[in-house]
Amino acid sequence: MQENRIAVLFPGQGSQYIGMGREFLETDREAADLMDLAGSISAAPLRRLCLEGPMEELTKALHLQPALTVVNLICWQAARKAGIQADYFAGHSLGEYSALYAAGILTVENTLKLVSQRGRLSQREGEKNPGGMQAILGLPLKEVEEILASLPQGDLATVANHNTETQIVISGYHDSLAKVDAIVSEKGGKAITLNVSVANHSPLVAGAVPDFETIMAATQFSPPQKPLLFNVTAAEETDPTVIRSIMSRQIAARVRWYETMNSLVAKGVNIFIEVGPKKVLSGLTKKIVSKSSGCRMFQFDTPESLARCIDSINAD
Repeated sequence: MQENRIAVLFPGQGSQYIGMGREFLETDREAADLMDLAGSISAAPLRRLCLEGPMEELTKALHLQPALTVVNLICWQAARKAGIQADYFAGHSLGEYSALYAAGILTVENTLKLVSQRGRLSQREGEKNPGGMQAILGLPLKEVEEILASLPQGDLATVANHNTETQIVISGYHDSLAKVDAIVSEKGGKAITLNVSVANHSPLVAGAVPDFETIMAATQFSPPQKPLLFNVTAAEETDPTVIRSIMSRQIAARVRWYETMNSLVAKGVNIFIEVGPKKVLSGLTKKIVSKSSGCRMFQFDTPESLARCIDSINAD
């Protein structure tokens, strides 16, 4: 019988919903303490925004980045107390910061400080360089790149996330995304506008990189205690100096999620656990990993769904 190898995955922006974290906050004092810490570090009313909204305020980058991260960390804290251990970690975009904490690279305080600063800088760049994001469904990466290369000079749209073989997220100017939408439809694909306030992982947020590098230079990074595959490289890294450089670039660089997931399967991972709100990464994993591989996918963001996850894993 195959030995289980577990990869824990943390979601990023787009997984938020009003009420996220509620059940843990109501039943677990340590969860409430984490939320209080995050609210204090970010200087934002994160508990109220997570539980009551409004969504328009929660979705602002300077609120959403610490809010979603602390809910991820609350869920991971509960998983650890329940005995879940990971062989590998990965996080999608913003979720990579939760993975840095879980892998022992960052302290909880520094994780929350960095995502609060990242949110503030993202918001700043988004206001200076307005843009959006769009998911392209049904076309492979090469075809999407050819469409973007064909845009007239002065347009800006770039691949932000390579999520699955035929789900590519692009970032850019709103007018440029509208032109891509029309071309994608002609080619039989589909473009869906995402509910984000910033053109993440694109040149439109690159102005945040120098300031973020300065902030990171003053932040302690430790060697990972468990392997983590990074968005920018789709590979492991153990040198804290190199990790700091990778994470400085991440804010404006492509998220290589499709490659990352295939790498995890190649390393023998057969159980994926999405730790945090919604099932975005679970859905992507089912599109990437073939059914014949025997891999299983779980997700939890409440005590009840955590209990079901553990029961299913232990039923082997």
